[in-house]
Amino acid sequence: MGSLEGKAALVTGGSRGIGAAVAAKLAALGARVAVTYQNTKPEDVLAIQADSADPDAVVAPVDEAAAEFGRLDVLVNNAGTFQVGPLEELGREEFDHTMAVNVRAPYLAARAAARHMREGGRIISIGSNVAVYAPFPGFALYSASKTALIGMTKGLARELGPLGITANIVNPGPTDTDMNPADGPMAETIRGLTALGRYGEPEEIAAVVAALAGNAGAYVTGASINVDGGFTV
Repeated sequence: MGSLEGKAALVTGGSRGIGAAVAAKLAALGARVAVTYQNTKPEDVLAIQADSADPDAVVAPVDEAAAEFGRLDVLVNNAGTFQVGPLEELGREEFDHTMAVNVRAPYLAARAAARHMREGGRIISIGSNVAVYAPFPGFALYSASKTALIGMTKGLARELGPLGITANIVNPGPTDTDMNPADGPMAETIRGLTALGRYGEPEEIAAVVAALAGNAGAYVTGASINVDGGFTV
């Protein structure tokens, strides 16, 4: 996987779940790491409170992390909102909020980060397996937002490639977090939809992100990588 010594990273939504695992993994590999959080402030990292629904609050942590570290090499767009339900219950307000957090915020953060990055910069977004396969009713809005991230990633890869900056998206499948616990009410059904018959661990998603952030990801850009236990095969 390689060392990230001397690198500086920002992980949005890094206080829990996959984001916390990614931040810990990058730090373990030697990177200086900042995270954004909304409610629970994490320890042992540069923690910046931010509401991803606020466009100004999205850009400020990017600039703050770059100023604190003197550089920015890795941006991980992890913060997101998960709103699912019947069409009749998800109207304009839910649509606007979901797109603001899951699409606009990563776009604005990537735009801000690109100004600070040099050759070798990495932009990695956390998507979802439901961008590829919606297993249950009620996922239209959430799936749309995560599918948009795939298109955004491809566009970023093409635009930033000449600068030596890569852009990729990692699509987790069922992952054991507080939002989707492996002992939850639908867990048995969800496990059965994976080829491996189990939930993933946040650290397994973090390992793929870390590989893309390091030298192993130097020739990978515009890629949409499913880390889902075979959910989408």
